[in-house]
Amino acid sequence: MSDAHNAQLDWDEHGQPLSRSYGDVYFSRANGLEETRHVFLAHNQIIERCQALPAGGRLVIGETGFGTGLNFLCAWQAFAEHAPRDARLHFVSVEKFPLTQTDLQRALALWPELAPYAEQLLAQYRAIHPGFQRLLLDGGRVVLTLMIGDVLECLPQLDARVDAWFLDGFAPAKNPEMWTDSLFTELARLSAPGATLATFTSAGFVRRGLIAAGFAVQRVKGFGHKREMLAGPFQAQQMQRTAPWFARPLPSTGARQAVVIGAGLAGCATAASLAARGWRVTLLERHDDVAREASGNPQGVLYLKLSAHGTALSRLIVAGFGLTRRLLERLQRGSDWDACGVLQLAFDAKEAERQNKLAAAFPDDLLHALTKDEAEARAGIGLPAGGLFYPDAGWVHPPALCRQLAQHPLIELRPYQEALSLSRQQERWCVEGQNGVLAEAPVLILACAAEIGRLLPEANLPLKRIRGQISRLPANESSSALRTVVCAEGYVAPARDDEHTLGASFDFHSDDLTPSVAEHAGNLELLREISQDLAERLDTQTLDPATLQGRAAFRCTSPDYLPLVGPLAAGQAFNQAYAVLAKDARQVPEMPCPWLAGLYINSGHGSRGLITAPLSGELIAAWLEDEPLPLPREVAEACHPNRFMLRQLIRGTGSPT
Repeated sequence: MSDAHNAQLDWDEHGQPLSRSYGDVYFSRANGLEETRHVFLAHNQIIERCQALPAGGRLVIGETGFGTGLNFLCAWQAFAEHAPRDARLHFVSVEKFPLTQTDLQRALALWPELAPYAEQLLAQYRAIHPGFQRLLLDGGRVVLTLMIGDVLECLPQLDARVDAWFLDGFAPAKNPEMWTDSLFTELARLSAPGATLATFTSAGFVRRGLIAAGFAVQRVKGFGHKREMLAGPFQAQQMQRTAPWFARPLPSTGARQAVVIGAGLAGCATAASLAARGWRVTLLERHDDVAREASGNPQGVLYLKLSAHGTALSRLIVAGFGLTRRLLERLQRGSDWDACGVLQLAFDAKEAERQNKLAAAFPDDLLHALTKDEAEARAGIGLPAGGLFYPDAGWVHPPALCRQLAQHPLIELRPYQEALSLSRQQERWCVEGQNGVLAEAPVLILACAAEIGRLLPEANLPLKRIRGQISRLPANESSSALRTVVCAEGYVAPARDDEHTLGASFDFHSDDLTPSVAEHAGNLELLREISQDLAERLDTQTLDPATLQGRAAFRCTSPDYLPLVGPLAAGQAFNQAYAVLAKDARQVPEMPCPWLAGLYINSGHGSRGLITAPLSGELIAAWLEDEPLPLPREVAEACHPNRFMLRQLIRGTGSPT
């Protein structure tokens, strides 16, 4: 796939962008800013709604056609100037052809008064790949969810309750595929009670279609030379149908306080997402500091194991990679992370075939094929083959990311606190340790990997531990030529603090975390498969594996390799409520799900927690706060902790795989 997924622009004599594909302007030539304020802000009463928001309240705006981001920046400016300080803005927008960063910068330079907002958007406008992409702005107070793709494919995947619609995009005459009854039906499905809609067009078929879908739109005075536009409230009754075991639990009514068990990536990310929404979070960690277990390696790799078939896991990875990549911009490049790129070698014919399919399925700026010569030039070392290159990826020092996530005045990290048992008393979760109660709160999030099985034995969650060992190799002048991460069966990263990280072994059977000489030897073997040249530069033939430093930790994974993220039902009550499924799996009983009130899980990230854990923190926050989900609904359901109970019931088996 080429860069055709980006907008192809021409610029007129006034420096304004025009779409080559649609032959249309992005905004009014007279005054784009005033047009946005007239059409979308005034006719959705955005300023009045911002002023009326309660403390901690939020406004959700939905948009078709993100374009240059002008409508978003105008809405953000109105929100910043008129909403309470602790309110939040969620802006959800679809864009089929996103602008490149260079084009976006050029377009937004036309509006100097929006510069403070545009600068923040541009700083986070990275890795905008197909699917859902979440950008956190103004310390998480403003959340932008971009859906990159066709509007009629993206909106059906969205789970949100939208308060105001900006029905934008190129004019109906230039872009007839978008302006359809299917679109209007989706807008209605996603509308919250009291939602409003405004659009610059007054075309008769648009007005009739919106009215048929439940919007009481009327023609009102347009902007500038445009005589008329459409605006009005949503007046129909809306029913979002979701199977009860995947429906949203009732929001917690108690104080906005949570306990998170486990200060690895999943726990720190969950704490960060909640704190950004005004929650007080107690972060319990049994070790002396954050990232002491699987999140503690010196270098983790942003390794995107994708599928050309649009699987739930593949969509989760593309969305998670984007969010993590944007978060890393806040860290110190060189010591905490580096976007040096990741090269996946086509080490055999089967892998080469898989890579060809991926190269055809994804845009070039996410991944592209390199010949052997190109790969060697990029990596700086001799290689056995070419492969796929991910230019935006690289390595991360996971403890630095954990520390950054956990640094918030509303997060209290409590080390040396090992949770031994849980109980629910008077609508609060109580976490007990060796010497009594460690913490209590209405909401509890378990982010302690496979230890969840010990704390919640009756849930019977199929989390398994896989031991992994990395080796640390002292860098030298010759090995410092390595410029990218290179992966085959294992991986090796460019030097950080004069050491290369090499790994990682997989062992399903060992419970011993003492680094073993045999696995150091195995890692050196992986290195020789990646690059005989680098192995020689590092003098591995004379290295005694017994002298190597390294560390071992348990990754935690699930049978379907997707994480477990979200609320959890009480097992026995679940089986009773939905017993009919054992006889007929197509039934959807009306019975509401018997939730373990206030309990959430964020676990099972395997070896890709760097990519999936931060996004999972956002997903937990969305479940808790009844916000737009940061992922397609079916991907969120594929990660739902209830999926194993459901499968077990349907298959009538004793094991929840």
